[in-house]
Formats: sequence, C-alpha cells, structure tokens
Amino acid sequence: MTGVVRHRGDYTWEGVDLLAYKQEPGSHFKDVTRQVLSAGAPDLFAELRYFEVAPGGHSTLERHEHVHLVVIGRGAGHCLVGAEVRAVTALDAVVVPPLTWHQFRATGAEPLGFFCVVASERDRPQLPTAADLEALSSEPAVKAFIRV
Repeated sequence: MTGVVRHRGDYTWEGVDLLAYKQEPGSHFKDVTRQVLSAGAPDLFAELRYFEVAPGGHSTLERHEHVHLVVIGRGAGHCLVGAEVRAVTALDAVVVPPLTWHQFRATGAEPLGFFCVVASERDRPQLPTAADLEALSSEPAVKAFIRV
C-alpha cells in the first residue's frame, strides 16, 4: 500500500479485500466481516482494520495480551469490556486493555461498523473456557449480553 486507500462510499475500500471475520476453530460470532486497511504496509507498527457487524450480529467473545483501540465508525450497538456493558455509537472510542474479555454487538437496525487499531505483531485471541464463562456470568448484565 502506498498513499491513499480510497473509500467507495459503501463502507468498503478500493483494493481492500472483504474478508471473513475469523478463521480460528471454535470462534463464535455472527454476521461479521473485516477489511484490513493497512494491508501492504509491512513496516507499519500497527494494523488498521474495519469490522462490520450486521444487525443482530456479534463479534467473538475473546481476550488477548495486547491492548487495542476501537473507534465506532457507523451505527450503534453495545460492547462488553471486562465486566461492563456499554452502549456505543458513531465516533465513540473504546480502549480494550490487555487480557480483558470483550465483545461487540449490533443491537440497532443498522450495521455496527468499527475501526480497530492493533500492533502489527500481536498474540492470538484467547477464547473463554467453561470456567471463564461461569465467572463472567456472575454479573447479570454480562450474562445477558454475551453470545458464544
């Protein structure tokens, strides 16, 4: 990649593949796509990705050792970060600390689109065990929110 990655006006970008969200076995998600906007820039210290969650869809419940920043680009929904469920809307920023369970859901009538910035070199996501799910479910709002 050099220069500008041109937005097409429909939340896709010229020359950027529209990819399946996850490839890992056991990842539970519904109706999510991703686009890597920084693909082709191997010397960049971070990766910029755009995810889109269809209405009623959700990202994987996961955690990892790296921190990342999420900026909501369109729509509205809710996110889980740790033991807190929060409403999010366009231009909200969400910081996900290391080893913190998180999940995003499109709870409105339109897609929830968000940009995610992570280090180019990072660890793989960790999925919850039965014990993790039990611990998370001790908080009623979290139990009602999570999808696995």
